[in-house]
Amino acid sequence: MSDLDPGQDWLNALKWDAQGMLPAIAQDASSGRVLMFAFMNRQSLQETVNSGSAVYWSRSRQRLWRKGEESGHAQRVRSIRTDCDGDVLLLSIDQEGGIACHTGRESCFFYQLQRETWVTADPVLKDPKEIYGK
Repeated sequence: MSDLDPGQDWLNALKWDAQGMLPAIAQDASSGRVLMFAFMNRQSLQETVNSGSAVYWSRSRQRLWRKGEESGHAQRVRSIRTDCDGDVLLLSIDQEGGIACHTGRESCFFYQLQRETWVTADPVLKDPKEIYGK
């Protein structure tokens, strides 16, 4: 038996943390690769549902972060799921431009542990200076 009450308002059925956040995993809809992890609040989740594009809460900027607003690498959301507890979101997305990470890589999960050392396992697809102009 799950802890999520599907009869409740969909936003209130979720288990938000003390700061009103939920962890959100973005997964490529075609390959299944996990591309990134971020947080969402009620407003960002509602905007994601309304727009069909991923919107997160930027903890560093303390504001909504519309994925791709600076880079052009938006995420088109195909589906949104939550786990049995209603405390984590999984977004199945189409990644525009094939780059999800601010480092210019496909995925933010590009470090791999090898013999107790973190090594870079994935190449940079585009120089971040070209993406962000900085």
